[in-house]
This record gives sequence, C-alpha cells and structure tokens, in this order.
Amino acid sequence: MMGQSVDELDAEMIDRVLAMAFAEDVGDGDLTTSACIDDATRISARVVAREHGTVAGLKVFAAALRFDGGNVEVELKISDGGVVSPGDVMAGVRGRAASILTAERVALNFLQRMSGIATATAEFVKAVEGTSARILDTRKTVPGLRALDKYAVRLGGGVNHRFGLFDAVLIKDNHIRAAGSLRAAVERARSAVPAGGVRIQVECDTLEQLDECLAMGVEWSLLDNMSRAELREAVARCGGRAKLEASGGVTLDNVAEIARTGIDFISIGSLTHSVRALDIGLDFD
Repeated sequence: MMGQSVDELDAEMIDRVLAMAFAEDVGDGDLTTSACIDDATRISARVVAREHGTVAGLKVFAAALRFDGGNVEVELKISDGGVVSPGDVMAGVRGRAASILTAERVALNFLQRMSGIATATAEFVKAVEGTSARILDTRKTVPGLRALDKYAVRLGGGVNHRFGLFDAVLIKDNHIRAAGSLRAAVERARSAVPAGGVRIQVECDTLEQLDECLAMGVEWSLLDNMSRAELREAVARCGGRAKLEASGGVTLDNVAEIARTGIDFISIGSLTHSVRALDIGLDFD
C-alpha cells in the first residue's frame, strides 16, 4: 500500500493556495495595472508552450485567472497530462485586461512549476521503461504546495510516496538512534500502529541492516545511497520477501542502471525540490 495519492486537486485547497499567493504578490493592489490600464478594457490571449513537455496545473491556472471575480473565460485546448511542443496553444483566455494582467504571474508560476515537475517525472519514467521499477516522489516539496507537487508527479507517470508523516511509518537513521536500535524502533512501531493498516518502512544504510529487516519481516526497506553492486546483492538477499526502494544520488544518467538491479521503487527528491519550470507564455492577441 502506498501513501495517500493525489489523483485530483480539491477546489477548496486550490482557493486556499491562491489566496496565499495573491496576498503575497498583489498586496493592497497592482500599481502598474491600475495606473496604465482602463478598467473597461477587454483582451484575448493565448497560453503557448515554448518547449516540449508534459502539462500539469491547468485547473490551477484557470482558477487563478478567475480568482478576483473579473469574469475571465479560459478555454483549455489540452488536458493535464498531455504533451506539448514549442508553439502549441494550451488555452485561450478572454476577459477584463486588468484581471488577467494582475493574475498573470501567479497563474503562470503554478502552471510552469507543475508542468516542470510532470515533465521531469515523465523523463525518469521513460528512462526506466522495460524494467519493473517505478518512480516515487518524496516529501521534499515546497511547504504548502505538496498536493500540487504530488499531483504533477502522478501526471508525469510517477507514483506518490507517503503524503506526510501521518499516512505511513518510515523509520530513518535518527529514529533508530533515538529508539536505541533498529529492532526497538520496529517493535515500537508495530505496537503503536494497526496491523495491516499502515505501512512500516525502514531506511537501511547497510546490507546488514537489510538482513535485520528481512529477519523481522519488515515489508518495505529503503536502501539509502547504496552502490549498484549493493543494490543487486540486496535484491538477491530479499528474494521477493519485501519491497525494496533505492534512494539517493539518482539522476537521469544513472536511473536506468539502478532500475536494472531489480529494485521495486526509485525515489527521487529532485522531482520536486529542484524542478526547472517549463517555459510557457501568456501572449496577448
């Protein structure tokens, strides 16, 4: 069982995130637009892809443009999860110029970031095609934007790891130190969470720790920064008795080799913590 997945974005959550973003960006008002643009002016515009990528965040983009109630119409030409090339029109926009200009940066920030995450994820997913490995995200997300980040990962073909601290147990090195031993940490976790209801996972720095987990029947082990040879040995020792996840130092250059060790999952923090925004523009007609 994975953690909570983000298949759809809740409208209330989108409104909450947008309220925070506009309070930060607009404050008491858009000085430039107020000074330069007549309130009655209406325009039409196109959302245009400027590079190849996988689209995510169109629902958030549209909600941002409509956020101040300025009667802006957004006609989507593509759906989230679709692939675009340079010059492709992703959406048409019509309405009050002042509303569109004030919302433009916030709307594009979300669309570009989320599409960047989806695009990066799709590249990793493609790189491991032909293997049984699946690409996982992490909790290394922008505070307050986790649902958006994880939604974008799924659109890129990735799998959501635990959503937060509340939906799975992941015993890491500092938990083990604080508990006194790996065994003590696992035993305490098992006594504290309902059997079968919550996944218990242990981060292993060594093959000896993996052996201890396998002996205790731990269902999922995270193999942290292990070499390819160690990963292959881990798969052999495990023999299908538990799920194995590789983590640490994963790049597009080495992910296929990691996948070919026979590992079940590969978690990649850079999908969300080091994303490069997809180049998308809002061009007025």
